[in-house]
Amino acid sequence: MFKILVIDDDTSILILLKRILEKQGYEVITASNGEEGINQVLAFHPALIICDWIMPGLDGLEVCNRIKTDSKLSTIFFILLTSLDSVADRVKGLDAGADDFISKPIEQNELQARVRAGLRLHILSRDLQTQKQLLEAELTEAADYVRSLLPLPITEPLRINYRFLPSRQLGGDCFDYYWLDRDCLIIYLLDTAGHGLKATLPSISVLNFLRSHSVGNLNYYQPSHVLKALNDTFQISYQNDKYFTIWYGVYNRVKRQLIYASAGHPPAILLSGEKSHNVEVELLRTPGMPVGMFPEAQYTDGCCEIKTGSTLYIFSDGAYEITKIDGKLWSLDAFIHLLSSLRHNIEPHLEQVLNYLMALRSQEAFEDDLSIIEVQFD
Repeated sequence: MFKILVIDDDTSILILLKRILEKQGYEVITASNGEEGINQVLAFHPALIICDWIMPGLDGLEVCNRIKTDSKLSTIFFILLTSLDSVADRVKGLDAGADDFISKPIEQNELQARVRAGLRLHILSRDLQTQKQLLEAELTEAADYVRSLLPLPITEPLRINYRFLPSRQLGGDCFDYYWLDRDCLIIYLLDTAGHGLKATLPSISVLNFLRSHSVGNLNYYQPSHVLKALNDTFQISYQNDKYFTIWYGVYNRVKRQLIYASAGHPPAILLSGEKSHNVEVELLRTPGMPVGMFPEAQYTDGCCEIKTGSTLYIFSDGAYEITKIDGKLWSLDAFIHLLSSLRHNIEPHLEQVLNYLMALRSQEAFEDDLSIIEVQFD
């Protein structure tokens, strides 16, 4: 049995509506003012509310606004009962969140029809909200699964730490690092286009492909060869329209040499320099299309020497493509400046970076996955 709440300061209207609706088989709860109505909503959680617009104290618009801005109550169908019939008044009601209107004097057949329609929409809204909650729960489980695949931080012989913050929709970020032999470290980060499981699953496939070393004759010490193998294996098809960007590097700790290649990915940032006012910034990126776009794509290697005390940052575009509170988009240059300015701080760099980025954003959650790897070579 559906519960319907009627809020009106006119006792005769309350009695009339209660009688009509109870004859239709509904359970009817009443309230004589807005505050009492809010309390009845919290106590009984009705499926539908019929509320008078003009009441002393809390009027119908205010009651409606409170109900519709509460995520736990927003699926309740809200009908405003009013003698106001101008377009401007209706617009005010809709802006407050009202779903429908019933004009005074009340016509019984119209009332019954609007209530039936409202309850149908309430059921649809409730089912959609349930499905949304189930989907969000599944995405949270998927994010936890991705986290379980990520490597643990390293402290010796160099220090590697990271932050991984999946967006509410979950994206395609994934990364890994491990020793290819006692002297050579592989490190990479990839970002599959799109959101949701359709982006996450290809990322996990790439992670498993690289970890398994399933291509026997592939030279994993040569980043450009690895990207070529990935491009040959993960081509876009009609069944799979997902491409991905990747930054892949191999660090030789004896030679202090980093060989790297990228495929449409943001540059890794290498910071060096002993003094805070003399930070050297090097952008590590090579030309190359995202993996999966074109079968004939070519990739090239870059190489750099790692100076003592250097720090490397590898990240996805979610680290800087952030819509700020003022509505403007943050930039890669601003992100690089942030990394440089924090280089010589004593406190953990990644925590400061993350706090800064969280303060920037205009929404509760990040719009895209945010992944940052920090490599301190000494």
